Amino acid sequence: MNMTDAKQVEEGVPEAKIQVRLKLGREKQILRGSAWVFSGAIEEVDGAGLAGEVADVFDVEGEWLGRGLWHPEADMAVRMFTQDPKEILNEEFFRGRVRRAVEMRHRLYGKPADWHHTNAYRMVFSEADGLSGLIADQYADVVAMQVGGKVWEPWLPAVIDELKAATGVACVSVRAEGEAVKREGLSENLGGDPMPEVVTIRENGFTFEAGLSGGQKTGFYLDQRENRRKVAAYAKGREVLSAYCYTGAFEVCAAHAGATKIMGWDSSESALAQARRHHELNPSGVPVEYESADVAHRLRFARDRRESWDLIILDPPRMVTRREGLERGLRAYKDVNLLAMKLLRPGGILATFSCSGLVDMDNFRKMVGWAAHDSERRVRILETLGQPPDHPIPVEAPECEYLKGLVCVVD
Repeated sequence: MNMTDAKQVEEGVPEAKIQVRLKLGREKQILRGSAWVFSGAIEEVDGAGLAGEVADVFDVEGEWLGRGLWHPEADMAVRMFTQDPKEILNEEFFRGRVRRAVEMRHRLYGKPADWHHTNAYRMVFSEADGLSGLIADQYADVVAMQVGGKVWEPWLPAVIDELKAATGVACVSVRAEGEAVKREGLSENLGGDPMPEVVTIRENGFTFEAGLSGGQKTGFYLDQRENRRKVAAYAKGREVLSAYCYTGAFEVCAAHAGATKIMGWDSSESALAQARRHHELNPSGVPVEYESADVAHRLRFARDRRESWDLIILDPPRMVTRREGLERGLRAYKDVNLLAMKLLRPGGILATFSCSGLVDMDNFRKMVGWAAHDSERRVRILETLGQPPDHPIPVEAPECEYLKGLVCVVD
């Protein structure tokens, strides 16, 4: 059956080559605005095509739900992009989405000519900008794009061209998101311009080097920009431990805010080398020491040695990657937070974060409460932290609120 025979989308609007009918009840997420249609939700497919071809999606009764890009071999079978039957998915559609995303950042932060204090921002944030599977960060005069879905491969030339036009940069480098290479068969070589090894940027008035070719995410944790400044406000006169310190941006801010001594731990030797380099670029005179370590083990060792600090920053990598791993991940978060609480001097400050999208703020607060109970310390929340405005959170996609943090005083 041709699904549009039952209930035509709209007269004059061409139907897609591929038509997908969902199982009973599976339309609810789409009606709420979800961009994801998984293969297990599909009852029937009419037509065939390669990854990146346009698909119309219908409920079990044949009512049109929306339009997206098809991947015949992936668990995420369709990425949805519109619920407006008049919108056709073509190059101009995606160019328009990119253009509007960049324009929003320019309204928030001004044009690049005005970026004197900070010149690195997220320009495109996947579902938050109606571009599921695409992330683009601007670092000074370079845009680094990360692609998380094979459906984007045929559309990338237009996206890259529009990013250049909208941002004014001459270089857009493209990286395949590692999990998407395994999960969806995404090509590792996606075109774009040659990727610079390092780009020098400014953030909060400090100088940093973003390693675009080998760093995590697109090269630098732009999402922590405002949190680094907020946490640094607690550093004056305090000895600071930064656990999972990566390339040292929290420590640079803390040093210039008046910390008396700083220790940083991370398991990556290359990240620690870059952290030391960042202190050379932003000299403060504050003693800073870095140590290569498995942070969870090092926290236990510090507890056994009765080491202590006045301010501890916990910014671990994602500990929950799948829903079935939520309970195990929360236990892992609780363990490191419990250890940090035990290592704080009375009246000390804990700045603790999670970048796991599957851990919502309610669960994160509960986890901190469990850690506080087991530590037998009195813990009070001073501030709740999150993502900056260039990482917006659509109300229909709460999973985009992946970064959350709490600043606590531990007595």
